[in-house]
Amino acid sequence: MAASAAPEHVERIVIENCSIATVDADDTEYASGHVVVAGNRIESVGAGRAPEGLANVVRRIDGTGHLVTPGLINTHHHFYQWITRGLATDHNLFDWLVALYPTWARIDEPMVRAAAQGSLAMMARGGVTTAMDHHYVYPQGSGDLSGAIIGAARDMGVRFTLARGSMDRSVKDGGLPPDFALETLEGALAGTEATIDAHHDASFDAMTQVAAAPCSPFSISTELLRQGAELARRKGVRMHTHGSETVEEEKFCHELFGMGPTDYFESTGWLGEDVWMAHCVHMNDSDIAAFARTGTGVAHCPSSNARLAAGIARVPDMLAAGVPVGLGVDGTASNESGELHTELRNALLINRLGAHREKALNARQALRLGTYGGAQVLGRSGQIGSLEPGKLADLVLWKLDTLAHASIADPVTALVFGAAAPVTLSLVNGRPVVEDNHLITADEDAIARATRDEARRLAQIAAGA
Repeated sequence: MAASAAPEHVERIVIENCSIATVDADDTEYASGHVVVAGNRIESVGAGRAPEGLANVVRRIDGTGHLVTPGLINTHHHFYQWITRGLATDHNLFDWLVALYPTWARIDEPMVRAAAQGSLAMMARGGVTTAMDHHYVYPQGSGDLSGAIIGAARDMGVRFTLARGSMDRSVKDGGLPPDFALETLEGALAGTEATIDAHHDASFDAMTQVAAAPCSPFSISTELLRQGAELARRKGVRMHTHGSETVEEEKFCHELFGMGPTDYFESTGWLGEDVWMAHCVHMNDSDIAAFARTGTGVAHCPSSNARLAAGIARVPDMLAAGVPVGLGVDGTASNESGELHTELRNALLINRLGAHREKALNARQALRLGTYGGAQVLGRSGQIGSLEPGKLADLVLWKLDTLAHASIADPVTALVFGAAAPVTLSLVNGRPVVEDNHLITADEDAIARATRDEARRLAQIAAGA
């Protein structure tokens, strides 16, 4: 690919002798090629050695035995759930929520910050360069939860979208959360607007963005959906929520609103190119057509969908219809591994259990879901998600010459079908975050200790309530 001009004084990193999967529009790949990073941008990608005579090369990496891909992009998560992993392991979604909401409603700022650090560390060390958190539990007096999450992402050095969530429909109104887990309609809207004003960056190389994200049909009022959409579009930010996750949700929407989830969302202004929804497991042909017609995106969370017995999302049909689809870890109380490589593999394998069988997805389609598809869903496909000159330098160098992958000839197949590959180098905005399979922006042992302590404290508080 042609080089993107950069000033001579900009520091350069050169990676050579590696396999490359660019995930560009043509799925261009190089069996042995190079990537040149200049500052925070990709300067050139191509076959063979890097161009001669590059100025100010501060690091030159021999990528023999490695595959370079765009960084993985997570499109749905709940960081706070890191400190409630391993609970309610045999529940469906509604029973799981009822079991855990009383505990979640007692979170505070130190808990949320520790949980965010744990969630981010697990993803980053596994090749995630852009993370997302849908945080919707804001107990009164709990501190600056949004600020704690954003601060954790900033310290980790990953690109980040906070989907500022909210809930205002409790059990007494026919919803699922307890009263003390909620905000008022006015408080939720004001909190969302304040978070956007304080933290959203609309620039090309933004490290932090904010989306408006009321939680789900069974935990929010119709008015919060409508006014939340108006607020988001007035502020020019994206919109996110949960949709069509379970058959119980479908029944709930028909009983309460007289229509299915997709029709309900459309009636409240929640379909469009600025919207993406998590899960979308139970979608009929009409629902998929509506998403395709409006450009509404989907965050596919295969491990969580299996953990909660929600079902198999119709990802092949969505892709065939032109629906933007990315991958999501989902909260670690329903996906205890907490990293995105699992989702590449499970998206492929679980979808092959569906109607399309072995033709459902292949390795390259799975990689696209986890990279360019995620960029589309987050509204950033012009900046990240593929390795192309001029795009931001978010990339991963995967080590594929160990015992785990040594006999798999095709590197993309090795990455997707094989065991989790070690990360030799992960760059975000041109800066190293992972080196030799270890975080260099955070102390993993200290984070592990902090999350254990906060999980124990939360359990004690919940038990004494």
